[in-house]
Amino acid sequence: MNHNYIIPNKWSIIEEGFDAERVTASESLFSIGNGYMGQRANFEESYSGDTLQGSYIGGIYYPDKTRVGWWKNGYPEYFAKVLNAPNWIGINIKINGQELDLNTSKIDGFYRELNMKEGWLKRSFKATLKNGNQVAVQSIRFLSLSHKEVGVIQYTITPINFSGTIEMTPYLDAGIMNQDTNYDEFFWKILDMHEGKNEASILSETLKTEFRVCTSMKNIFHLNTDEIQLDKQVIKEEKRISYQYQIDLDKGDTLSLFKYAGYTQSMNHPKDELLVTSKKTIDNAIKLGFDNLLERQKQDWAKIWKTADIEIKGDVKAQQAIRFNIFQLNQTYTGEDARLNIGPKGFTGEKYGGSTYWDTEAYCIPFYLSTKDKEVAKNLLLYRYNQLDKAIENAEKLGFKNGAALYPMVTMNGEESHNEWEITFEEIHRNGAMIYAIYNYVNYTGDFDYIPQNGMEVIIAVARFWAQRANFSKAKNLYVILGVTGPNEYENNVNNNWYTNYLAKWCMQYATENMERLQSEYPTDYKRIVDKTNFKESEIFNWKKISSRMYFPHSEKFGVFIQQDGFLDKEIIPVAKLPKTERPINQKWSWDRILRSCYIKQADVLQGMYFFENKFSDTKLQKHFDFYEPLTVHESSLSPCVHSILASKLGMEEKAYEMYLRTARLDLDDYNHEVHEGCHITSMAGTWLSVVQGFGGMRNFDNKLSFNPTIPKEWKSYSFKINYSGAIIQVYKSHEETTFTNLSDTPASIQVNGKEIVLAPAGLVTSK
Repeated sequence: MNHNYIIPNKWSIIEEGFDAERVTASESLFSIGNGYMGQRANFEESYSGDTLQGSYIGGIYYPDKTRVGWWKNGYPEYFAKVLNAPNWIGINIKINGQELDLNTSKIDGFYRELNMKEGWLKRSFKATLKNGNQVAVQSIRFLSLSHKEVGVIQYTITPINFSGTIEMTPYLDAGIMNQDTNYDEFFWKILDMHEGKNEASILSETLKTEFRVCTSMKNIFHLNTDEIQLDKQVIKEEKRISYQYQIDLDKGDTLSLFKYAGYTQSMNHPKDELLVTSKKTIDNAIKLGFDNLLERQKQDWAKIWKTADIEIKGDVKAQQAIRFNIFQLNQTYTGEDARLNIGPKGFTGEKYGGSTYWDTEAYCIPFYLSTKDKEVAKNLLLYRYNQLDKAIENAEKLGFKNGAALYPMVTMNGEESHNEWEITFEEIHRNGAMIYAIYNYVNYTGDFDYIPQNGMEVIIAVARFWAQRANFSKAKNLYVILGVTGPNEYENNVNNNWYTNYLAKWCMQYATENMERLQSEYPTDYKRIVDKTNFKESEIFNWKKISSRMYFPHSEKFGVFIQQDGFLDKEIIPVAKLPKTERPINQKWSWDRILRSCYIKQADVLQGMYFFENKFSDTKLQKHFDFYEPLTVHESSLSPCVHSILASKLGMEEKAYEMYLRTARLDLDDYNHEVHEGCHITSMAGTWLSVVQGFGGMRNFDNKLSFNPTIPKEWKSYSFKINYSGAIIQVYKSHEETTFTNLSDTPASIQVNGKEIVLAPAGLVTSK
């Protein structure tokens, strides 16, 4: 199978020619979404080949009972999974009684395009059936950004070499199962089916969580350009309702089905009003019509791209890749609803359960901060604030006390639902990412009020966790943190992971700093928070004591911080000396061998130095990069972007570009041969970071926005825009010049290569 088959294009993802072996990969790559719901790019007509039927609704999940061979105290009872929702896109086709199936027909001229500029998916082909009949088919579909509960399909079919009977059977199928169920369970119960004049609905409810969803469709037909009425036969099954229409077509005539459909659900509407609301929603969409809805879709995406776009000239594959990453991030999360978050696969597949990981806080926050209004990033923070009680419960289950919080590795509602012991119990650095996200938000926006209003309660609870998780080592006369897994998941149950210890120290310092500021400047909020959290001033003394005496393993021989206490006991062999036949090691080696090796799955020490770059000299950064980069296999999608950013900072242009391409085209070129499982949505934010913070050199330490732009030799120029303190700043970089343009009415102060620059409204500054 050719994994590198996507046609390079600046604004579209394009596939030419039909290949059954790449259908599931394309279903991921051509996925569409609108933040509220999303779906894999499954065919509308029936397909007997390999496929993963996937439609998903944000926030609708099922607590799938944990399945492990050996139960351990503290294990979560379930793994939260976004549910594969009822399928509304289906349209079965028969031509003179023979079913249209791309797996059994001869396919010519197959073309599929995901237009990222305008937000629609198109597919066209000619099919010759076994009876010799040949038809031309085209479908266009999109999920509306302005009407979140609506999706629309225009499906057209034209007889090429015959006149005969065409049968179209649009349907709703509520019998879809998750592919990743632990016990092969069906997670829904069907409450009701409704039929009407060309419209149908199925009312479903999730087991246990009792989310209720109304899936609806309405069908409108055109013959050539005129709307027509067709008689239908209703086919009701236990979990499916189909409307069968027949028409005799002359050769060259075109039959078009406009299928308006979507979901209304109980997170947004009263349960007893879902059917009525669904009907009203679909009717309103039909009043607007396909063309008007599509035009509005184009306008909505134009508005997104106005700030979010990155333009790269001279490298089409790099241009396509960055837009694909930005597009998928915007399809997955639009920011209006603080109950929703960003799963690692978004709406493109079921791996990782569709739940929330620390990826959001560590990687995604900066993207939304810079490309949207600050309220979008704030909603991501509020998601965690609203789950603080559950995080405290999670910590209590593991024996922590006094309001200490441990945020989950994987969650839907705040409860931990991950059940690999080395991650569930040990990968506790995720707690620090929650606080770093608050710091990032406040530092970037200047909205310090978030801390007294919401953030301080989270900061206190996490600092309490670290104070209890660390223990004093008499042998070292310092505080240590034992039995952890760092970001490098190829080391489990290690002591004093540098990244974890550094985050713990910083979190306690940040908690101290902010409590002292609140006591001085926000006395009313301070008293409320003290009362609500039962805070004792002695806690600050304890935080200061522990953070000032935290242990960090260090090698005098190599002049670097050591990833964890036992790292140098390993045989240090660079990745470059590994035979290609041994890669990727996570597919070729036993877990025992991986754990004993020196190989790093993703940035670990370098992750910490990326977060706190202003605390380390360039010399120290270079020393650590030179030591750890040759040992990193980058078998996590979250790794290359950090290495790209630091390589740019250190002037290592070739390495920065190599790592950029690896993160940017990870899915499009299917580096890991796993895109059939879904796209790597959260790491896509790292691709954006690789351009803006990497090549663009954007930093925001100490409330100062600064830039130090460089450009890869492979590019002619690049430009991006960011939203900063109400100003829209465009950065343009070529090999000849750098320009900064203020596209707003708000003045902005920035630093460029260490020099202070004031950008007047609508002002431009050029530097060589």
